[in-house]
Amino acid sequence: MTHAEQAPRRSGSLRRSRTRTGERAAGWLFTLPVILIMGLFLLVPVLMALWVSFSDWTGRGSPLAAGVGFVGLDNYAAITTGGGLDERNFGIAMRNNAWYVLLVVPLQTALSLFLAVLVTRAIRRGRGFFRTALYFPSVTSTVAITVLWLFLFSTSGVVNEVLSWVGINGPNWFNDPRGIIHVGLTALGADAGPAALTGSDFLGVTWWDWFAGPSIAMTAFILMAVFTTSGTFMLLFIAALQHIGAELGEAGKMDGANAWQRFWRITLPQLRPTLFTVLTLGLIGAWQVFDQIYTGTQGAPGKTTITPAYLSYEAAFTDQQWGQGAAIAFILFVIIVALTVFQRWLLRERGGPSRRARRMSTRLSRGAS
Repeated sequence: MTHAEQAPRRSGSLRRSRTRTGERAAGWLFTLPVILIMGLFLLVPVLMALWVSFSDWTGRGSPLAAGVGFVGLDNYAAITTGGGLDERNFGIAMRNNAWYVLLVVPLQTALSLFLAVLVTRAIRRGRGFFRTALYFPSVTSTVAITVLWLFLFSTSGVVNEVLSWVGINGPNWFNDPRGIIHVGLTALGADAGPAALTGSDFLGVTWWDWFAGPSIAMTAFILMAVFTTSGTFMLLFIAALQHIGAELGEAGKMDGANAWQRFWRITLPQLRPTLFTVLTLGLIGAWQVFDQIYTGTQGAPGKTTITPAYLSYEAAFTDQQWGQGAAIAFILFVIIVALTVFQRWLLRERGGPSRRARRMSTRLSRGAS
C-alpha cells in the first residue's frame, strides 16, 4: 500500500479515536454530578459507619473527632465471641433471620413465578385487573400492612376465627415464642432435645434452639412478607415471560413434551437472569427486615422476632453502643454479599448457547421417549 493510500486511512482512524475520546469525556461529564452526589450521601456515610464499627464513639460529637479512639475488632468480638448477653442477642437475631430468609425467599419466588405464569398464560380475560390486584399489596405502606396483620392474627382475629370453622384452635400468634418445629416435636412426644444439641452452642444459642424453627410470631411475619412481596416479583417474571419466544415451546410440544416438561426444561432455563434478580432482591430484603419488627413486636415475644437490622438499631439508638450497632450492620453486609455471590455462581450460565441448545434438545427427546 502506497503512502498516498495510507494517509486517508490514518486520518480516518485519528478522527474515530478523537470521536471516542470526546464521547467518553461527555459521558464522564454527564455522570459526574451523580457520582459526586452518591459519593457524598452514600459512600462517605458508609465509610464513616465502618470507622465507627472499629471505634469507641459514644454518639456525641463527630466520630472523626480527636477524642474517639480506635478499638480494633473489639466491637465485633463482643457480639460474636464475647460470651455475654450481647453475643446471645446477636445469635438469637441471626437464628430468627436465618429461618426468615430460608422460608421467605423460596416461598415468595415460587409464588410470584406461579402467579406470573397464571396471569400470562392461564387467565384470558381481565389480566390487567388481576395484575393490579396482585401487585397492590406491594405498594401499600409496610406500617399499614403490619397494623392490619396484627389485627388479623390477634387471638380473636379473623385468622383464628376461620381456623375454628375447621376445628382448629388457632395459636396466640404474636405472643407465642415457641418454634414451629419444637411445637411439632412436642406434639409427637419429644419435649427435650438430645444432649448433642442441647450441650453445645453457636453464638450463645444452643443447636437445639437453632433448629427450633421460626417462632409462631415470626411465622406470621413470614406470611406477611410472602403476601406483600410476591406481587412485585410477579411483574418481573411477567416481563421475562413476555420476551420468551414461542418457537422452543412449540418444538418441545411437537417432540412430545408435556406442559410440565416444557416449563421445566425450556421456559425456566430462559428465566435464569430474572430468577437471579428476584432471588437477590428477595435475599437482600429478607436480611434487612426492620419495619415490620419495629412497628409490630419490637422483638417480642422472648426476642423470637428480633432481627440483626433491628438489633443494630436497638444497640445504637437505645443502648448507645454505636460501635456494636455498626459492627452488626457490616456483618449483615458481608453475609448479603457472600450469599449474593454464591447465588451468582449457582445460577451462572454453564456452556455456550449451542451446548445449552443441544442439551435441551436431548432432554426433550428423552422426556418424550
